[in-house]
Amino acid sequence: MQTDLRGRDLIGDLDFTKEEVETVLEVAWDLKRKRALGEPHAYLRDKVLAMLFFFSSTRTRGSFEAGIAQLGGHGAFIESRTTQISHGDTEKEMGEIFGRYFDGIAIRHVTWGTGNRYLNLVAEASRVPVLNMQCDIYHPFQCLADLMTIMEKKGRDLRRKKIVVSWAYAASYLKPISVPQSLILQMPRFGMDVVLAHPPEFKLMPEIMEQAQEQARKYGTGFEVVDSMEEGFKDADVVYAKSWGPLLTTNDPDEGKRIQDKYQSWITDAQKMALAKEDAIYMHPLPADRNIEVTDGVMDGPNSVVFDEAENRLHAQKAVMALTMR
Repeated sequence: MQTDLRGRDLIGDLDFTKEEVETVLEVAWDLKRKRALGEPHAYLRDKVLAMLFFFSSTRTRGSFEAGIAQLGGHGAFIESRTTQISHGDTEKEMGEIFGRYFDGIAIRHVTWGTGNRYLNLVAEASRVPVLNMQCDIYHPFQCLADLMTIMEKKGRDLRRKKIVVSWAYAASYLKPISVPQSLILQMPRFGMDVVLAHPPEFKLMPEIMEQAQEQARKYGTGFEVVDSMEEGFKDADVVYAKSWGPLLTTNDPDEGKRIQDKYQSWITDAQKMALAKEDAIYMHPLPADRNIEVTDGVMDGPNSVVFDEAENRLHAQKAVMALTMR
């Protein structure tokens, strides 16, 4: 167990070593047990977390706000539009000032080409940990919750288990690519064979792909890219299918929507799930476009673990806060 996480930022998935991620998971399971038993665990009494949102949220805000309260602290919800950020407050000023007001700064900023840079500049100026509640490149807390859930369902030893990270059609806005990028970076470190499935226009960042392949080589796992949802699902132990925008192809919302609408057949339904293993689990970070991105039958079916996955956001985030904000 690694015990030197105090004061550390978590912005990218590889910021923590594999051993440090294992520590986070051990603490998360302990905190989950304590909450189930009603045992007090106010490890962050009188600590205050700034929660700065540039993008709306349901699970992220709820889980961070509940989590810091359960740890004995307080979460201050700050929406960027209600601050002076739009009138001149720079990243340096936010890091310097919030770093003096608060004991941790959590930020959600998914604007393409801007979010990750913003977090890193705040972190450079901050004397307290900066935590990434999702940016345009990474979604590390979602990925920690995903890993925690997979281990709960499939066991701690994930070697030779296959996860398909698949694009799926959604009629709503062009979503960030941060979830699939975090998944392909983290899962090889824990022995999973990764298959990434997407139409040609929905590629991920080349540097992230290179890092994912490097992790796969380092840990001796498989890493494959296919352009067929059906091929990706075949014999999978874990099905993780969600939409993301063609951001490396176009930044124009209208053109992106035109491209996206070409692939309406990329829906997770019973027929595609039947290609996976019988005990395969279906995962999604939510919200999902029901009966467009995934059918009700799959979302609410026996293979779905989406609500356990959502709950584990709370426990994984509490673990990181407890370890970094002491």
